[in-house]
Amino acid sequence: MDLNAPPAPDSLQESLGQVRVLQFEPGRARIEYRCGLHMCHSGGVAQGGFVHGWIDAAMAHAIMAQTGTGMVPMTLEMKTSYFAPTRPGLVVAEGWIESGKGRSWFVEGRLLDPDGKVLAKASSTVRLVELSAVTPR
Repeated sequence: MDLNAPPAPDSLQESLGQVRVLQFEPGRARIEYRCGLHMCHSGGVAQGGFVHGWIDAAMAHAIMAQTGTGMVPMTLEMKTSYFAPTRPGLVVAEGWIESGKGRSWFVEGRLLDPDGKVLAKASSTVRLVELSAVTPR
């Protein structure tokens, strides 16, 4: 997996506005996204689903960096708290492992603006699933 390659056209990464992976090491990940106007509702504020998705992706990357690519992190539940509006421009999603082993993992994450202000935080329970179980046939 080339983490520095630009997102493929029509990929999830492109749809989410992924610019680049800034950090991918066991237990931690940071991903830069570009929030576009097409992701915003009235008042130029990012729709909450994008914020949620950005943090979810960073948390999944933190687990993948820890466990490798043979297992897929599947979100069982996720709670996101929004502290400030996310505006168009660059943002950074961070994810890290709080605890986990085997198939059950607990992760946390947050979204930051370019000045480091926390825009949202999230926590999630994740189950690892064999890649072969989720690969389309």
